[in-house]
Amino acid sequence: MTQTRVPRQRAIIDRRALDAAIAGHVEGKGAKARPEILETLRDALAAGRAELSQRLLDKPSAGHEITAGHAFLVDQLVRVIHDHVTSHVYPAANRSSSERIAILAVGGYGRAEMAPKSDVDIAFLHPSRRTAWCEQVTEAMLYFLWDLGLKVGQSSRTPSDMVKMAQEDLTIRTALLEGRFVWGDRPLYDEARARFWAEVVTGTERQFVSEKLAERDERHERTGGSRYVVEPNVKEGKGGLRDLQTLYWIGKYIHPARNAAELVDAGLLTQPEYHSFRRAERFLLAVRCHLHELTGRAEDRLTFDFQKQVAERMRFADRRGKSAVERFMQFYFLQAKRVGSLTGVFLSQLDQQFAKKRARTGLLAGFSAKPRQFKGYTVFGGKIAAPSETWFKKDPVRLIEIFQLAEAEGLEIDPRTMRQADRDSSLIHDDVREDPRANALFLDLLCGKNDPENGLRWMNEAGVFGKFVPDFGRVNAQMQFNMYHHYTVDEHTIRAIGFLSKIEKGELADDHPRATRQIHKVKSRRVAYVAALLHDIAKGRGGDHSILGADVAEDLCPRFGLDEDETEIVAWLVRQHLLMSATAFKRDLTDPKTIEDFVGEVQSLERLRQLAILTAVDIRAVGPGTWNSWKGQLLGELYDASHERLRLGHMRHHREHRVAARKQAVREDMGAKATIMDAFGDLFGDAYWVAEPEDVIARNLVQYSVAREIDEDLSIHCEFDEDRGATLVTVIAADHPGLFYRIAGGIHLAGGNIIDARIHTTRNGWAVDNFLVQDPVGRSFAEPDQLARIKKSIADAIANRGELVPRLAQRPLPRARAKAFDVRPRVLFDNDASGRFTVIEVNARDRSALLNRLGRALFESQLIVHSAHITAYGERAADIFYVTDLTGSKVVDDARKEAIRAALLEAASDERQAELEPA
Repeated sequence: MTQTRVPRQRAIIDRRALDAAIAGHVEGKGAKARPEILETLRDALAAGRAELSQRLLDKPSAGHEITAGHAFLVDQLVRVIHDHVTSHVYPAANRSSSERIAILAVGGYGRAEMAPKSDVDIAFLHPSRRTAWCEQVTEAMLYFLWDLGLKVGQSSRTPSDMVKMAQEDLTIRTALLEGRFVWGDRPLYDEARARFWAEVVTGTERQFVSEKLAERDERHERTGGSRYVVEPNVKEGKGGLRDLQTLYWIGKYIHPARNAAELVDAGLLTQPEYHSFRRAERFLLAVRCHLHELTGRAEDRLTFDFQKQVAERMRFADRRGKSAVERFMQFYFLQAKRVGSLTGVFLSQLDQQFAKKRARTGLLAGFSAKPRQFKGYTVFGGKIAAPSETWFKKDPVRLIEIFQLAEAEGLEIDPRTMRQADRDSSLIHDDVREDPRANALFLDLLCGKNDPENGLRWMNEAGVFGKFVPDFGRVNAQMQFNMYHHYTVDEHTIRAIGFLSKIEKGELADDHPRATRQIHKVKSRRVAYVAALLHDIAKGRGGDHSILGADVAEDLCPRFGLDEDETEIVAWLVRQHLLMSATAFKRDLTDPKTIEDFVGEVQSLERLRQLAILTAVDIRAVGPGTWNSWKGQLLGELYDASHERLRLGHMRHHREHRVAARKQAVREDMGAKATIMDAFGDLFGDAYWVAEPEDVIARNLVQYSVAREIDEDLSIHCEFDEDRGATLVTVIAADHPGLFYRIAGGIHLAGGNIIDARIHTTRNGWAVDNFLVQDPVGRSFAEPDQLARIKKSIADAIANRGELVPRLAQRPLPRARAKAFDVRPRVLFDNDASGRFTVIEVNARDRSALLNRLGRALFESQLIVHSAHITAYGERAADIFYVTDLTGSKVVDDARKEAIRAALLEAASDERQAELEPA
């Protein structure tokens, strides 16, 4: 945007030397010299790119210099090619006035911002409808550019064509807006440029602004809707290069500015804001250049597999608690945040300039709405603004007050006041942080009943949030380098508060019925909101963020105005905010010991309510699709069982009573088919009746009776269960060793992902195994062809038709970029979590064959799997097995446990996967 001078130009390309070399080829071979000329041009392009690649390594943040260097390299090649074609290929001694060509660089090439693999966008201008000479020259130049391997976007038009098409097409108008003369007939270019501004731009300024902003909003929605998505698009994403370019296009169209620096003279940016504009642009351009270099293509998505490499190339280093890639991405998001702030103030200034130009006519001429005063602030057009430039300096507590008033009154913050708050946020020192009024205002904002999410987001964008709560400032723009979290820590936290507000207003009752009821029963709603704010506050500090966060809570809660009891429960919630999800997703909820241990930690109904609410909003705020009905059901089961235990002081029924009650409920549910209970009910042991829900038992009994009636050795039933958000796969077969891992392998081969498994054996030796299955990213697995594929695949696996292990190894990772992460396998044994079973937890990189391989390792270790619970956290899987040895006892011998650990680690290792994959 601001033309950057390229240093040491001849080290990139020497046009005079290139001209001389081409002339030498022509002198020696004449018209037959094209291959030699093309080879010379190729060498020049390769040498220029190599020079710029080295410069990028030497100065890894020099985005402007490198992109300008690539544009300069193409400029010189285009000039050399033009001169060669017009002098040697199609020379014309006495050209007519129609035989003229002007070459324009447009788009990113026109801005002189070209990454290594950017397209070359060129416009060929000629005075009138194409003459033979103009067509020949244009075609010859294009063939040279194509043969050089450049991806060329080209047009060939007269000035009249150009004007007509620009009037009709926003994309063409935008490309021509930054058209730059490269070579050829300068008067022709000047004529076209004058006509463009006179006939296209004049009078269409408002329309252009409106269309560009609509285009921007659509682009943001397409690329994730937030500037804090953890795999951002550097070019098209929110807070990316295209947002900066949009500001420049709008400013240039309105004023007409020749470069971004002139936006300051136009009053759209201040000098410090312009410098911030250039810093963000320089960094983003450099990141884009590194991406192109690494991928060898025009890649603009900063995906996990390239983030580490770009961070290394840009010389970010590890620090205590934060890896180099996390520090790099935090800096990236700070730049994206800055782009958002610049956009707000820029558009506000633009709106004000338009308003001054707007003339009223008719009956309302001379009338203008008056702004009103509200608690000293100016309110106009739904926006609240500071009344003077010194407003915050006179009382810095007002930096908190304005956001609280905006939330309470349903107002937006005027962007110019956002600029002022950003500037004056440095006024917030300890005296403001400790001020009781300031903290009361902040707590009112945090717990606001209108829209606290937006109020806090504005506060964060203005830099006030991080200054007032420095612990929050430490996680500002902090990325978590994994595939589970979709947003930065600050964005995740603010979204969690937004979901909490929606739950309290009843807007998410379908997904969160318990939380919607319980939020109105808690003793302190302030506890819920402060816990949501602080639950991840200590991430990136090099320790357990839950424990460290509890310490932060104990310091901050009294400052915010919470009493001793509220402080105690907030600190507990932060310390234990992962307890409920870990118990629900990793433990057998039908095992009484699971409930006893959970209740022993929770200890009160108030804690249970608060923890359930916090767990729901925490999971929901991780990202789209993270919350699903299966997680909701598991958390609901844990909540209901724990609520009963806490309310009564004991479990309502002992084991025998629970079994009897379950049998009676199933009998009633089965209605006319209840006779099946009499025939087969006693074949299932008490553990089965305790473990399985009533609806699943009813289905199992019907399937078992049909299988026995037709003398079926293998019965497989697949049925999508909408309430659980998963497919129930039931396999009934003669029990034999290794059945579990073979069934798991068959399901995986069919493209299914097992999220829960319960393994039972009837008293007469039949296995009745229930699996809950989704697709690899947690969506429903319900299409008829999918279910048929599961059945066939399981049958083939059990019958040992085909080599199971090699076929599993060939399946792609559930998440294609999982290899970008280092996931060290871990195996944990717990003999205290269950009264009957040893609980083994395996953490490893998620992959299609993992459960099958782990199941086989357990089988070969002579263990019986009674249930399995599988949870995926992005690239990481946590597989939990409830096992006994062949005698039905727990595994207690240390040497035996070490042998099992070694077998499971080998099965889970990446090296083992690599051995199985075909060469």
